[in-house]
Amino acid sequence: MSHVSSGPQLAAGLAALGEGRWADAAAALAVVVGGDEHPPAEALAALGDATWWLGEPARSLELRERAYAVFCQRRDRVQAALTAMAVCIVHKANYGNRAAASGWMGRAERLFEDDDAGPLQGWLWATRAYQLDRGPEALDLSQRALAAARRDHDVDLELTALATLGRTMVFGGRARQGMALIDEAMAGTLAGEYQRLDTVVATSCDMLVACDVAADLDRATEWCRVTDEFVASYGCPYLHAQCRTVYGSVLVQTGRWSQAEQELATAMQMAGSAGPAMAARAAVRLADLRLRQGRVDEADALLARCDREAAAVTLAAVRLARGEASLGVALVERHLRANPSSGMADVPALEVLVASHLGVGDVAGAGAAARRLGEIAAASSSAAVEGRAAAAEGRCAAAAGEAELAVACFERAMVAWSQVDLPLEAARVRHDLAAVLAASRPDVAVAEAQAALAEFERLGAGADGDAAAALLRSLGVAGRTGPRSGGTLTRREREVLALVGQGLSNPEIAARLHISRKTAEHHVTNLLAKLGLPNRTAAAGAAHRVLSDDTS
Repeated sequence: MSHVSSGPQLAAGLAALGEGRWADAAAALAVVVGGDEHPPAEALAALGDATWWLGEPARSLELRERAYAVFCQRRDRVQAALTAMAVCIVHKANYGNRAAASGWMGRAERLFEDDDAGPLQGWLWATRAYQLDRGPEALDLSQRALAAARRDHDVDLELTALATLGRTMVFGGRARQGMALIDEAMAGTLAGEYQRLDTVVATSCDMLVACDVAADLDRATEWCRVTDEFVASYGCPYLHAQCRTVYGSVLVQTGRWSQAEQELATAMQMAGSAGPAMAARAAVRLADLRLRQGRVDEADALLARCDREAAAVTLAAVRLARGEASLGVALVERHLRANPSSGMADVPALEVLVASHLGVGDVAGAGAAARRLGEIAAASSSAAVEGRAAAAEGRCAAAAGEAELAVACFERAMVAWSQVDLPLEAARVRHDLAAVLAASRPDVAVAEAQAALAEFERLGAGADGDAAAALLRSLGVAGRTGPRSGGTLTRREREVLALVGQGLSNPEIAARLHISRKTAEHHVTNLLAKLGLPNRTAAAGAAHRVLSDDTS
């Protein structure tokens, strides 16, 4: 195919790309690239952009690197530099390859080493600052990029530089100032000030990574809600493995577990060739989801792939779930000694430490950890951390027999969590409150336990649901006596459950229903979560009863 005959397809692909119709763009541009022995650089670069939006970073890199070479041959320095910067960002954010990212950034800068880069100079500064992540040079470059953006009236550069500067400040320990800049960047972006759709990716990913570093779940949750409209129109803006992992974690925390599972699975797939560190981040977050679902064996298997230190806190939670609380204490205390921060980054570890101390009957040790949580909460403005600290204090009070204090703490935690969307944590506190009130206020205890059970079942938190049902039975109220009914299952999930009940494997189910093996595996995973079952053996045993209840 000649460049002349490829013109209409190229124009159609570029138009679709500009409108955010990624699949249409990729289809049109693939015709141009695949049908020409020497495809135009514009087609290669554009197809690289489309595949990036479609979550195919490896293919995107290949296409963009080819485009860079052709732009260089044509002596188109501006397009060559822009393409090199895009390659730099993917190497850093998707693969954690700092050497490759730095090398590609160097190629972009060298194109203008003896000449003024003009309006492109601000982008060179901003991208180098992003690649560096932290330190005085990154701070200086992002500030220079912001000044250049305002001088040149480049709103996309301004929003990107604000986010990069904010992220750099957060990495440097100036969380309050950095988050204020990120909030400004997100506000401008989501108000539609941008001209380029990838500006939304840049600011959103910087926001999530900065929130993760600062342990600011409240802010991440609020901004993720605001991006829903963009997601509906253009797809997920969290296109790098690093920020997609954090986004999946936000979905876990806020109870959107089915969506979280998809995002974390995508993050693990995207990070698959990035080396163990990047893949481990996603695996640890998915293990946290499995723990919440009560699927302890699967959580343990995920953590077995990860560096022990990177997975230490979640591994401690697994040990606690297995009844090995003393091991949980040892793991968390070792982690805290190796990673001293005395800040919000310690919150997850301290929360597990409180529970682990209580698991071995060490109320004093639990109380000390809870007080550290309280100090962090007092120094922060985070409702999520305030709720965690209050819940920890309440559990310590309950273990010490101080029922009145425990009730006050649990009620304080529920007030804090009413400000943020943390449904599992809120349901667990309701369950704890019910346990404390069981002797003195059984009527209130029943109401709280029933509310907790309903939420556990909605989420698919199997082990928590079992505990709430047992508490209700001890109060003389019928809780559920087995797995929940299949009323929440889709038609396809009911078909899959029936085949699981017949003892079919995932490949056999895929063949029977004419679906892919991956899709069959996805349906099995979803129905296990919805039914609160630990594995397919349990599902096979429950299939007849669940499907009979569903049709009665």
